[in-house]
Amino acid sequence: MKIHEYQAKAVLASFGVAVPRGTLATTPEEARVAAQGLGGSVWVVKAQVHAGGRGKGGGIKVAKSLDEVRDKAAAVIGMTLVTPQTGPEGRLVRKVYIEEGLAIARELYIAMVMDRETRTIVLMASTEGGMEIEEVAAHTPERIHKEFIDFQVGIQPFHVRNTCTALGLTGVAAKRAATFLPALYKAFVDKDASLAEINPMVVTADGDLLALDAKVNFDDNALFRHPDIAALRDTDEEDPLEVRATAHDLNYIKLSGDIGNLVNGAGLAMATMDTIQHFGGSPANFLDVGGSADRARVKAAFEIILSDNPKAILVNIFGGIMKCDVIAEGVVAAARDVGLTVPLVVRLQGTNRDAGREILAKSGLRITPVESMREAAEAVVRASRGE
Repeated sequence: MKIHEYQAKAVLASFGVAVPRGTLATTPEEARVAAQGLGGSVWVVKAQVHAGGRGKGGGIKVAKSLDEVRDKAAAVIGMTLVTPQTGPEGRLVRKVYIEEGLAIARELYIAMVMDRETRTIVLMASTEGGMEIEEVAAHTPERIHKEFIDFQVGIQPFHVRNTCTALGLTGVAAKRAATFLPALYKAFVDKDASLAEINPMVVTADGDLLALDAKVNFDDNALFRHPDIAALRDTDEEDPLEVRATAHDLNYIKLSGDIGNLVNGAGLAMATMDTIQHFGGSPANFLDVGGSADRARVKAAFEIILSDNPKAILVNIFGGIMKCDVIAEGVVAAARDVGLTVPLVVRLQGTNRDAGREILAKSGLRITPVESMREAAEAVVRASRGE
């Protein structure tokens, strides 16, 4: 799950990570009042959307008077912000974060991520703060320093010292890092984060260390342990179909293709999409109905897939806990209820396969049954082309 910058900073600050002072605003006048409350003579107006590269898209603006704060907030609120991470459709900006201006001496990069290969948390640091880390990794990977932190031991002083050396932090800044980095680590672990990225982490003119920007993502599977984090979810920033899917406990991700997929099991869903791609098709979605879906959930899944106007649909089920006859009943019910008009290819294997196939055969619906993955992919690709 993703959250906004202002939310990420509030979470990190609760663990002792130093962040600039700021206030959220949803109108230009609120932005002016927020800047007045912060005091000072320079403020930053920052669009709050779930995407990076906001500065390049015109979503971050510096203001040097209260009226300028209001005017620049008016220009940002309501704009469709397009960045490399939003895609060409962009994101509607509904709120801005008004933050105090800082006297910045240096911009650095700090992040913590999970590393499955080493089964550790990786602390990444770079002197190239403010840049897209992907570009740094591609062109100057030697500028990314990594510390591998064992879960059972946690972050240690030597991790901090090594990072300070890599970043050239000395004096007051190094002392601040001795607090900043362990606090970031504790927030990452205690809140089951999957990513905590500070880009940039800035060193001010007087040596302070602050998170000028913050991006924190959380493990969806651990949200039951963190109702406070779950409450930060902003469905306005998510695809409406993905929001609908969540309400029905479906694992759905919208893609850019034209072949709808309804599959049980994440691994089979990935293999199905790969096979469709292999035979020249393009998946419209990833949809895993899970291993214990009932007729109602299958119907909901069908309605969500159809809402995206696919040219064809493939149902690919391996019955284990999920029984093929239950899926077949759900498919038939959904097809009848929504008045299905697009071609439908169905592959059923596993528990109650024959019963499921019989239900499909007696339904009177235009369904193409298939045996193998290859047949399924070839059939649905042909159908999507009108062949």
